[in-house]
Amino acid sequence: MKLKSLTLSLGVAALSCMSAFAQSYNFQTVNYPNDTFTQLLGINNSNIIAGYHNVTLNKGFTYDLSTNTFTDENYPQSQQTQVIGINNAHDTTSGFYILKGKTVGFTDNQGVFTSVAYPKKPFNQLLSQNDNGQAAGYYSTTASGSGPDTAYVYDEFGGVFEAYWIPKSVSAQATGINNTDSVCGFYVDANNVNHGWVKVFGHFTVIDAPDSTSTQALGLNNKGSVVGVYVDNSGNSHGFVYSITQGTFVTVDDPNGIGTTVVNGINDNGVLVGFYGTSPINTGFVATPTE
Repeated sequence: MKLKSLTLSLGVAALSCMSAFAQSYNFQTVNYPNDTFTQLLGINNSNIIAGYHNVTLNKGFTYDLSTNTFTDENYPQSQQTQVIGINNAHDTTSGFYILKGKTVGFTDNQGVFTSVAYPKKPFNQLLSQNDNGQAAGYYSTTASGSGPDTAYVYDEFGGVFEAYWIPKSVSAQATGINNTDSVCGFYVDANNVNHGWVKVFGHFTVIDAPDSTSTQALGLNNKGSVVGVYVDNSGNSHGFVYSITQGTFVTVDDPNGIGTTVVNGINDNGVLVGFYGTSPINTGFVATPTE
């Protein structure tokens, strides 16, 4: 496979503006049947959702919100699978699996599974999927995934990896990619602090939620919105929606999970997916804008 490195060094700026408005949502609980651990991680424009359940042996699925139907999706013969990325045609998903103790990324194109691993790196995860055959993820230099991590984008058609070297980072992950090749993620600095980031047309921006001690960007859509999670000064976790064009934040908490909410995905209609709770109990949710 060909390798390509991409250094992000243009227009670095930290943004921490508080939102001037508050978006309201209708929240819907989604749990895998007969399980107390469910995480919803990605959503496409048809409201098909990617996720996984089972805290001890992760099992992947897709979920159709309109029919309330779960479809199991697991890499063949794997011990564990997480489905995270999903495109709008619902013909390709991505994520990672564990087999014989090794963590490997994968794509699933209409039932054809393909392993994805950055060459000579022992730990890989794919965390997002766009409509152009690209997936975002990262590799770790250790088989256990203890890091340091390097963010990358993988081109499924050309077999090309783009490694992202994030300024001031000691470890970084790419967690989202949209159809204009905008990419988001988070990095850890030398003080072990997490910062979100987004790259749009070569312009790299640090995303730090106001009054936070940690921020992770976890997904984005084609309309200029980034979602993720931040930790406040009291140690509570809150989901957020960040506008790339306006530089504003909206805090999102499921009413049943205030202080433990994570927003992991957003589609072009602004519908959010995520989860709340403290392991070993997590509950999935869908948040639909009311305006």
